[in-house]
Amino acid sequence: MIEDVSFSVPGDSGAELRVRAWRIDAGRPGPKVHLQAGVHADEIAGMLVLHELLARLRDAAERGVLHGSVTLVPQANPIGIGQFRQGRILGRHHDATSRNFNRGFPASAAAGGTLDNLSLWQKRLAELAAPADIVLDLHTDDEAVQYVYLHECFWPAGQDLAAALRAELAIIWDGDSDGAFEEVVIAPWLAEQDFAGRLVATVELRGQGDVSDALARQDADGIYRFLGARGVVSDAQPLPEWKGIATPIGFMETVFAPVAGVLVFERELGDWIGAGERIGRIIARPGDAASEHVLRAPQAGMFATRYRDRLIPRGAIAAKLTGSVPSSTWSAGALDP
Repeated sequence: MIEDVSFSVPGDSGAELRVRAWRIDAGRPGPKVHLQAGVHADEIAGMLVLHELLARLRDAAERGVLHGSVTLVPQANPIGIGQFRQGRILGRHHDATSRNFNRGFPASAAAGGTLDNLSLWQKRLAELAAPADIVLDLHTDDEAVQYVYLHECFWPAGQDLAAALRAELAIIWDGDSDGAFEEVVIAPWLAEQDFAGRLVATVELRGQGDVSDALARQDADGIYRFLGARGVVSDAQPLPEWKGIATPIGFMETVFAPVAGVLVFERELGDWIGAGERIGRIIARPGDAASEHVLRAPQAGMFATRYRDRLIPRGAIAAKLTGSVPSSTWSAGALDP
């Protein structure tokens, strides 16, 4: 059975905005799953993946191979999806308040009384996911390898997700994640110290420009394999061997732009970079050879993410790499601001 579990929230103008969501219930015992995409509304790849996956799961239910239920929210943020400026969507931060759409979820979920529209949207989305045993929040980076972001309590059990998606990297976090969506899901589980059969993860589906039918089918295949490993579907292909890297979040190295200018990368994502090796350069004043600033790897590791545009402002994150020892620049919180 497929049930419409959509909900509405007011937009910035007060007009009603609809968050479309569907729940496919097999009518057979099994895990409860929540899959969503587009919390950051300019991260599109997951929307296409869930568009593809919805039809597959409906078919699985009809064929009697689905166990439990799966809730899908393919485009979770109708507030952000309408924020177009000069032909480009700006869906990471809320225009009216400058708040990051993926921060502050625990506070919004706990709040009572009359809420502003952003907090109300966060509360309703958290309520929709609350009954689930397994929650995947689909995002993309600027440009990146495929990676997953997991709390330490789900590792190494969550390696099945990394393997199913053929992720090249698993970033393992602890403490808090600055109020991201996964934090509001995990909070009651941490209080109970009960993680059996449970998982919440942020899945980074490469970069913002990596949107295609081929990649969507590949990632839908991966999620379907993962659901098979977790007993949600009984006809999935077996998991491949995972050959990626698991790195504590505090070992990740972030390379910031020392100046504004033209950004040129000299190495590719997924490359292994030696300590001190060049990954690129910034030309602050084109035409002036003395204005080139070389970007180097602080320690040996894999080139994991990089800035999407090729004109970068001073202080922006130019690149991120894995490391094998704690980063000298790491403090706490989420990997991204």
